[in-house]
Amino acid sequence: MADERYYDDLETRAPEQRETSTFECLRANVANAKANAPYFARLLKDVDPDGLTDRAALAKLPVTRKGDLLALQDANRPLGGLAAVKTGALRRIFMSPGPIFEPEGWGADGQGRDWWRCGRALYAAGFRCGDIVHNSFAYHLTPAGHMFETGAAAVGCVTFPAGIGNTELQVDAIERIRPTGYSGTPDFLKVLLDKAAEMGRDASSIVKAAVSGAALPPSLRAELKDRGIATLQSYGTADLGLVAYETEAMEGLVVDEGVIVEIVRPGTGDPVPEGEVGEIVVTTLNPDYPLVRFGTGDMSAVLSGACPTGRTNMRIKGWMGRADQRTKVKGMFVDPAQVAAVLKQHGEIARARLVVGREGQTDTMVLKAEVSGAAEGLADAVARTLQDVCKVRGTVEVVAPGSLPNDGKVIDDTRDYS
Repeated sequence: MADERYYDDLETRAPEQRETSTFECLRANVANAKANAPYFARLLKDVDPDGLTDRAALAKLPVTRKGDLLALQDANRPLGGLAAVKTGALRRIFMSPGPIFEPEGWGADGQGRDWWRCGRALYAAGFRCGDIVHNSFAYHLTPAGHMFETGAAAVGCVTFPAGIGNTELQVDAIERIRPTGYSGTPDFLKVLLDKAAEMGRDASSIVKAAVSGAALPPSLRAELKDRGIATLQSYGTADLGLVAYETEAMEGLVVDEGVIVEIVRPGTGDPVPEGEVGEIVVTTLNPDYPLVRFGTGDMSAVLSGACPTGRTNMRIKGWMGRADQRTKVKGMFVDPAQVAAVLKQHGEIARARLVVGREGQTDTMVLKAEVSGAAEGLADAVARTLQDVCKVRGTVEVVAPGSLPNDGKVIDDTRDYS
C-alpha cells in the first residue's frame, strides 16, 4: 500500500536510483530536443545524448538563460525554436512580461494532466482529494493560474478560479463556497483575510495555503499561522513549471522529480560547491518543451542531507535574489562572465568578488580574490588580466579563503549617487 505521506513513490527513492532513472530520461529528452526543437538542434549539434551519464557530463553543455529568450523568440516566433512540438499541437500559449512567451503542451499522455507538475507541491502542503481550493493566481496572459489549477486537479481538488483583483467579490465567494485551501501569493492571502475582517465576513474555512510568486517572510507566515492557516511555499517559473517545494519540515525546498537542478557560478555554467550560493540552472524532462540547462537568473544554494520528512531528493534554500549583476564602470559594461574569465586564467583563485565603488567623481573597481598562499606578484598579474578582459583598470586585493560572504554576489556595486 502506498504511503499517503507522499505524492508518489518517486519522492522516497534511493538517490542512486533517482540519478540512474533521471539520466536515462535526460538522454531521451536531449535526443528528442535535437530531433524536434530547431534551437537545440543547433545548440547541441555536437552533443551525443548517450554520453550524458552523470552531472559532470551535463555540466559541459551550454546554458541558455532566460535573458536570451526575448531575442530568440523575436528571431523565430513565437517560441524561439525551443519547443519540440509544433505550435498548432500545443494546448495554450502564455505571455509574461518582456514579452516572453511560454507554451503549455498536452504531455506524454496526451491529456495535459498536471503538465506543470504543481500537484506535488500542493500535496506536500496538505491538499487532498475533496479540498476546495481558492486559486488567486492570475489566469490572464500568464500561466500561474492554470499551473496551480491543473496541479489541484491532479490531487483531486475542486478549484474556484478567483484570479487577481475583485477583492470584495473574492471574500464573498470564500464565505459562500467555504474553500479549505488557498493558492496564490502570500501577500494577497493577507489582503483577502484583512478585507474579510473589515467586511465582517467569515474566511475561517481556509486552513492551508500553497503560495509562490512572492516572498514569504517569517513574520507573515507566523501571522497566517495565528489565523489558523498552515502555509507552505514553492518555487517555479512560467518556463519550467514547478522546480522545488516546501514540506511540513520547513527546512529548505525539495527539488521536484521532473527536473534536474544545478547551482552554478553566476555568468558561467560551472557548478559551485555544495552550500555556496549561485544561479539556479534547471533541465526539465518535459518532452514538449525540453529546456536543457536553463538559467533562471534566480539565486539559491544546495542544502546538505535529506529532508526530515523522508523525501530524498536534493534540497535548495529557496529564492535568494537575482544573479544578473551586470553593471557599468567608467562607461563600460562589466558582468559576472568576465569575472569568471579572469578566474579561469588564474587557477590559484578559489573565489572572487568585484567591488565597484566611487572616489569623488571616478568609478573604481577592486577584485577581492580568495587565495591560499599567494605567490609574489599574483595581484599585479591578476590586475593585468582584469584590465585585458574588462577593458577597465582595476586593482586586486588578495584575501584569505572563506573571507568573502557566501551570498552569490560576483559583482558588488557599492556606489551611492544620492
